Amino acid sequence: MAEKKFEKALEKLEEIVRKMEEGELTLEESLKAFEEGIKLSRFCLTKLEEAERKVEVLLADEEDFDTKPFSGDGNNGE
Repeated sequence: MAEKKFEKALEKLEEIVRKMEEGELTLEESLKAFEEGIKLSRFCLTKLEEAERKVEVLLADEEDFDTKPFSGDGNNGE
């Protein structure tokens, strides 16, 4: 599961939730889907936490470089 990308895992998790909400799964199928959903949600949470830590590291070094506001016109604030 470590090879899965965040987006694929989230897509699969949404699919599991949709199937469970439809209410057409047997108890055994629901338990299996729930177990897979828990694993996927933990994987997604881990990936989000990793991304958050990377952003925090980048922002912690922000005083080491000159920042300019993004103008959105393609001139990069110049």
